[in-house]
Amino acid sequence: MIILFRLYQLFIMLPIVIVATLLTSILTIVVCLFGHADKSSYYLAKWWGRIICWASLVKVTIKGREHIDSKTSYVFVANHQGAYDIFSIYGYLGHNFKWMMKKSLEKIPFVGYACRRAGQIFVDNSSPAAVRQTMADAHDRLQGGLSLVVFPEGTRAHNGKIRNFKKGAYQLAVEFNLPVVPITISGSYEIMPKGSKLTHWGHIMLTIHEPIPAPAQGHDLAQVMEQSREAILSALPQRYK
Repeated sequence: MIILFRLYQLFIMLPIVIVATLLTSILTIVVCLFGHADKSSYYLAKWWGRIICWASLVKVTIKGREHIDSKTSYVFVANHQGAYDIFSIYGYLGHNFKWMMKKSLEKIPFVGYACRRAGQIFVDNSSPAAVRQTMADAHDRLQGGLSLVVFPEGTRAHNGKIRNFKKGAYQLAVEFNLPVVPITISGSYEIMPKGSKLTHWGHIMLTIHEPIPAPAQGHDLAQVMEQSREAILSALPQRYK
């Protein structure tokens, strides 16, 4: 069975993923030239994420979408188990958003430029002025229901277990007075963990928790961080805690 799956990956899944990624990048660049970049790029990325999940034989189930309003901007914070976290959130969150991405990702051919044209927020920590510009870019974009998705762990866990959270996403929530929405991702570690070049078929569960009110300026940051972490942990199997 595993041999057949590897042959499927090589001759069917991989070409679909490459073609879908290139086409999505090119179409994103083109449609963003004609305006409405936020909406157009989101729907293109949504179907890109779904196509990759379907081609990879990955089923995604989502719970708790009733907790969010399409007209409200949020800071979504999620645990980071594997590469398929990105595809599953793009494909199934059902809420327009931008990623906060490492600036180095801008160098990826086609994809990096498409992300720039789509208005993704690249984090530049090279100088205080660059950090201020990052914050200004984020402020300009996070309005009218357009939200932000951040992995507060900063990187994928090697064993699927949740790591300590960093403050950056929560400081943005304070700065822009946005509620924080925890998302639990469960199952993507088994599909493609950090360091793996091969995938497995499987099932990813996304659980959207109730929004946590925006922390007050200078107060409650640690409390909101802990509250969101506990919410994420509550929907994780014991082996990931």
